[in-house]
Amino acid sequence: MVIITHKLKIPKQISTVFTITIISLGLFLVQVSFDSLSKSFGQTPNSIENQTLSTRPPQFGAPPELSATQKNVSTISTCSLTPASIRLHGTPQQTEGPYFVDGMPNRSDIRSDTSSSSVQQGIPLHLVIHVYDVDNGLCVPLKGAKVDIWHANSQGIYSAVKDMGTTEKKFLRGYQVTDNNGTVEFTTIYPGWYEGRAIHIHDKVRTFNGSETALEWTSQLYFNNSINQQVHVQTPYSNHGPPQTTNEEDMIYTGASTDGLTQENSGEQLMVNLTKEGPSYLGTFNIVLSAGQKD
Repeated sequence: MVIITHKLKIPKQISTVFTITIISLGLFLVQVSFDSLSKSFGQTPNSIENQTLSTRPPQFGAPPELSATQKNVSTISTCSLTPASIRLHGTPQQTEGPYFVDGMPNRSDIRSDTSSSSVQQGIPLHLVIHVYDVDNGLCVPLKGAKVDIWHANSQGIYSAVKDMGTTEKKFLRGYQVTDNNGTVEFTTIYPGWYEGRAIHIHDKVRTFNGSETALEWTSQLYFNNSINQQVHVQTPYSNHGPPQTTNEEDMIYTGASTDGLTQENSGEQLMVNLTKEGPSYLGTFNIVLSAGQKD
């Protein structure tokens, strides 16, 4: 009986060891498979995030790393409908002013004068404008719209103006056509001031049905007073002196919109969003067109 009992205990020990070995081997194989799968697909939170950002299609060219401007443009697929009046009435319109000249060059960089190839000096400003239509409260990019901008140089002078002696000049003027994202971009300089006005840029959006104008929207863009002051202590702006008129002292800024939809301080809704980028500025602005403005 003693011999028989001893023989029965040996298989039981072997069975236990064998079972533990099989379980350990199984766990090891599962871990190896999981690690291999993770490495193959890079499934960590950070790698997924990086992969999403790196595969987002750039809007202007295809460099390996998006510039600040490209990141800004590529991430704005909808516009912010604030204040509430924008949702109802669209971005306010303002007067065209006396210095609009049609037929300016189709170009993104408007700093040069096409007649002499001279370039206006000043702090570079990269201006990105998004044009949206409103459909049931949602913003839809307006493709194929012609967007003109024009503004004064560092000394408060416009081109193509007889009274300023610049009739044949075309500096700081031009247009672009909105892309699929409703976007245009311009390279210009920070605008200067002239008597009686706050610093501003004129802008006009038009669409056409053949040779006929189907839509025309006109307004002005403004800048932060403190930044205006900072810019004008630098050359060549300092040659003209500090700005004489703040936004709040400008009758057009504080007045009603020309479409009658904003009764006062229409300029408050026309402020450019500025970001400092080294010696330059990046400015962005959303133009939202309401149904009433398209009639």
